[in-house]
Amino acid sequence: MAGGNPLLRDFNKKYATTATASPRGAEYSPENLERMYNAPAAGSAQTGRIGYDDVVMRTALVLGCVIVTAVAGWFMPALAVPGALVGLVLGLVNSFKREPSPVLIILYALAEGLFLGGVSGIFESQYPGVVVQAVIGTLAVFVSVLVLYKTGVLRATPRVTKFFFVAMMAYAIFALVNLGTSLLGGFDMRQEVHVFGIPLGLLVGAVAILLAVYSFVLDFENISDGVARGLPRKAAWSAAFGLTVTLIWTYVEILRLLSIIRSMSD
Repeated sequence: MAGGNPLLRDFNKKYATTATASPRGAEYSPENLERMYNAPAAGSAQTGRIGYDDVVMRTALVLGCVIVTAVAGWFMPALAVPGALVGLVLGLVNSFKREPSPVLIILYALAEGLFLGGVSGIFESQYPGVVVQAVIGTLAVFVSVLVLYKTGVLRATPRVTKFFFVAMMAYAIFALVNLGTSLLGGFDMRQEVHVFGIPLGLLVGAVAILLAVYSFVLDFENISDGVARGLPRKAAWSAAFGLTVTLIWTYVEILRLLSIIRSMSD
């Protein structure tokens, strides 16, 4: 089989004398070279570099933690508030850490699970079936963006990314102001404010979902870039954290959007 490969045959001839002259030369014997040539490519476990399997496994682990505590939050909605506060703090900490911390990422997932479970239970009691619809909608958005990204239809560009961060800042300011008015004055701008007869929440929710779509694109871009550059395997934790944050955000926005639509039809 080695004789059928011209490059390998020339290589063998070149190092044949060395292979027989010294023990170290045995490394270049035809048998060893043939075995090396036919060996499977090293995976991320052998190279210590990030691979797509690493991202998938860690993302599944983090989402599994979210689901586990979401069950507890569903039956104990009071845990939603502390879960949201702890999740917010840990989310900020993980976002600004230079090195990913698996422990903090898992703790973030557990806290967010309590928040999601509690909020989902509350919405489900008001609008039966809305949680299943929100889950299906979130999966549909994720799969659609993944397919469009893999086919090259969606790509991140510097100009759009700059606009994305400006829009994200505006959305964050609105969310904080609305949270303050809701808690202090019981005035939810998403529900109470209307633009041309349309609840503001519908418009904000639609924009937020578009931002989440581009956030997925950035997540996929970062993962592809990390694999191409051969980043360390621990970078998979950062990728898992980013995907989890975007998935949770997408789910919450779709849940809000559906609840507003259901309230309008009641």
